[in-house]
Amino acid sequence: MADIRPTTDDARRPALLLAALLFGSGVLHFAAPKFYDSIVPRRLPGRARDYTYASGVAELGVAAALAAPRTRRLGGRLAALLFVAIFPANVQMAVDVGRSERASRMLKIGAVLRLPLQIPLVTTALKVSRRG
Repeated sequence: MADIRPTTDDARRPALLLAALLFGSGVLHFAAPKFYDSIVPRRLPGRARDYTYASGVAELGVAAALAAPRTRRLGGRLAALLFVAIFPANVQMAVDVGRSERASRMLKIGAVLRLPLQIPLVTTALKVSRRG
């Protein structure tokens, strides 16, 4: 019978892809914070910029945990939690774009279609946490 366990490369690839995604996004929180400020849900107390920087730090930290083999399991769990935690910002962006008269139809469709993409991100992060 064939061994169906994932090879090291097969198990590592999703972790490194998530790490790259989170690293890039984390850097952008500092390089272009105004965009992220604009999607912080307005109901949250305090300054939007504080949430922008805090989520950027979280994304960079989770990316590092995913990239390092010793912390990959924890990184997978943290990534899943992070994707769930930032979902309200994605909803806020979809609502804002949907209400905007200046946004193109394609941008509006893209903002809405982006929401279900969180599901494979969460499931991939959970697989990474199981595989380590």
